[in-house]
Amino acid sequence: MAPYLLTAGVSLLAKSFSVLSCTGSLARCTSVLPSAFFSPVKCLTSEARSPPKRPLNGYMRYVQQQKPIVARQNPEIKAVDLIKTIAQQWRSMSPEQKQPFQEASLRAREQFKVDLERYQAQLTPAQLQQQAQEKRQRRAKRKAIRKKRELTNLGKPKRPRSPFNIFMSEHFEEAKGITSQAKMKSLLEDWRNLFSHQKKVYTQLAEDDKIRYKNEMKSWEDHMVEIGREDLIREQTLSIKKKRAAKAKKVTKKAKTVKKATGTSKPSKKTTKSRSAKTVSPPSTKKT
Repeated sequence: MAPYLLTAGVSLLAKSFSVLSCTGSLARCTSVLPSAFFSPVKCLTSEARSPPKRPLNGYMRYVQQQKPIVARQNPEIKAVDLIKTIAQQWRSMSPEQKQPFQEASLRAREQFKVDLERYQAQLTPAQLQQQAQEKRQRRAKRKAIRKKRELTNLGKPKRPRSPFNIFMSEHFEEAKGITSQAKMKSLLEDWRNLFSHQKKVYTQLAEDDKIRYKNEMKSWEDHMVEIGREDLIREQTLSIKKKRAAKAKKVTKKAKTVKKATGTSKPSKKTTKSRSAKTVSPPSTKKT
């Protein structure tokens, strides 16, 4: 029994040494061969499934090329100033100097169309529908961001704050916690622990803020009408304005109808004169 166990242990030890030698040789082989021979398969599948990226235009290609050069020449330059410098260089370039970047952009755009058709051909109808929905959502989000930026530039008043928002803005700096989320959680707990008469102060401030917002919005919307931007007015305000205009038009029409009716009922000047002549006739003189 003991010799059998000894031979089994020796054979197991020999197998383990053979495995170690194989792994060592594999490691030596991988260190000698280039990494291209050992690229993972999941990268190929992810490239096939991921949509192709949109190509850069000529200007962005120039920015991509000049960014490290300008940063190396000016180590202390800020990112905004760096882009401004490159943009100034691009504006001062001649059409012949811009031509290589624009031609490269056109070639990349043609290749992008081919890759996009190839990518969409391997998608199912459900995936195409999902992509179209995501595209609409992204477009709507960009549109909302542009509209918000435009309203800010046009000076649209800020919406009224709630009582809790006023309380939070007053006590945010002194609130417990390091992160903003922890501070907001602490402030929410403090707000819940306030008495009703303490909350009443912030409720009154919120009501005053609503009045401020209402007055500022009225002035702002009147100004938008003056500059021809009725598209930015709220639907509620537009409906109120339409109702008022219709009511004023109705009153004006009614007044004209009444005036016309009274005008027809009045006698003319000729009729009045003839009537007065008939009534005021000279007395007849009889000869005796």
